[in-house]
Amino acid sequence: MSPRMSADERREQVIEAAVAEFAHGGYEGTSTAAIARRVGVSQPYLFRLFPTKHALFLAAVDRCFAVLTERLREAAGGRTGQPAIDAMITAYRDVLYDDPTILRLQLQIYAAALGDEEIRRVGHARFAALWKRLGDLSGEDPDEIMRFVAMGMLTNVLRAFDVPFDRDRRITGAGLAEWAREAARE
Repeated sequence: MSPRMSADERREQVIEAAVAEFAHGGYEGTSTAAIARRVGVSQPYLFRLFPTKHALFLAAVDRCFAVLTERLREAAGGRTGQPAIDAMITAYRDVLYDDPTILRLQLQIYAAALGDEEIRRVGHARFAALWKRLGDLSGEDPDEIMRFVAMGMLTNVLRAFDVPFDRDRRITGAGLAEWAREAARE
């Protein structure tokens, strides 16, 4: 018989399951029953760990931002300036390709924030912290951080719509213009 899990260990499992379920179904379309089933616990036990579905969604929001921040921190690896930005660009693309759950959850967070003030407030705070961390990691000025974030948002759209681009090369306006001309002919 395997040893019992602590509440903290089970809580981590529940958050991971919530990330996967909310990424797939969004806040409104995900049931706590599905999250509990994924973990193999009862709904009453899940509600002892998280008092509401809303609290669980906010924990998933925190996890999404924490994963992104950590991946970008690791990628920067003590570099600064453009080398740090380039490493973080690569890391972010890798996240989008290697774990589409993170992109799906980001998109679900944006959608949920439109109709929920607390989700919007938490997302606002986490996005501000991420923005600040990007500047701290790279040492770059706010305009360069804005370009980095804007390119990340563009990459989200390209990935979500399966627009073909080489994940190992910079996305260029000329490349997207060529794609758009070709796609418009279809």
